[in-house]
Amino acid sequence: MNRKSTFICENELVSLLKANDKAAFEYLYDHYAAGLFGTACRIIRDDNKVDDVMQDAFLKIWKKIACYDPDRGTLFTWMLNITRHTAIDSLRADAKFESNIDWDSVSESDLNAGATLVPLTSAIATDLKSFVDKLIPERKQLIELVYFDGYTHEEASEYLKLPLGTVKSRVRKALSELRQVFDIADNQVQAA
Repeated sequence: MNRKSTFICENELVSLLKANDKAAFEYLYDHYAAGLFGTACRIIRDDNKVDDVMQDAFLKIWKKIACYDPDRGTLFTWMLNITRHTAIDSLRADAKFESNIDWDSVSESDLNAGATLVPLTSAIATDLKSFVDKLIPERKQLIELVYFDGYTHEEASEYLKLPLGTVKSRVRKALSELRQVFDIADNQVQAA
């Protein structure tokens, strides 16, 4: 395959990538990097670190391409998740970030847009995960995808093969249930 050729379909691209075709990987980078870069920028918000995250993400994509399953989503969605997780891991590794969060400036709309933009401290995340574990499985799975793994509602819908309205409804119900749990816990703390 030469550099100037185009791929007929995503399946052909994936086959070439799985065969470690260098030109296919260059094509992949040329055609997908801009979209992935935008996602990394929204999460990292530090231009100096975004390039490192992109390099790490593409290295993971190259190494893990054999794990890609087209039945679970598009190639772009799979790469987007790798990039998102790499960016989140970068934030979590930066101890200064956690200590410098201005929690008063975080609004509910920020959290609803994608909770992974503001990583949780490990103590808060552990408590929150214990509450999420108590949700019914269909709601628990969606909260984990949307708020812990950083999926959008649309991506969760595609990944789980559920209608978007169902995903949004279940997330809304799960958040309502979690608010009630937190209100009860908060009242117990105040009463003590």
